[in-house]
Amino acid sequence: MSTLADHIEAYIKKMLRGSQTNSVELSRAQLADDFACVPSQINYVLSTRFTLERGYVVESRRGGGGYIRIGHVQVDDGYAHAIKILKSIGSELDEKQMDNILAYLKDHHLLTARDCQLIRGIVQQEVGSVTQGKAILRASLIRSLLFFILKTRS
Repeated sequence: MSTLADHIEAYIKKMLRGSQTNSVELSRAQLADDFACVPSQINYVLSTRFTLERGYVVESRRGGGGYIRIGHVQVDDGYAHAIKILKSIGSELDEKQMDNILAYLKDHHLLTARDCQLIRGIVQQEVGSVTQGKAILRASLIRSLLFFILKTRS
């Protein structure tokens, strides 16, 4: 007998299969409404069924304009280092940590020098425009940008 979590997982996987980009953007509240459950049930499914070890990257933003972005990443040996890096990024990231991550990825030929310059420039521009929460924004941007690179190169 299937559980609610199984149905939610199957629904999200069906959406991913139908996506040309191997990623989908969903609303936690809308999913909860569709499945007549509480949002924490959606969180449970995401945290247990859509993990990096299973080849998924999940990014979420809570609140009124919040979203859940789920991407399926084809993991192979060449990207094992990048997956480890993604897993190591916490909720906050200072500039030195960001530079270390970019250097590591460049040293392992997962990013080019130009990729690093572009990422650093994007992050510095966006983080420079806020007065509080710079480390949180930096972590979110780095995760998103690395997710995009992994998705497009896999």
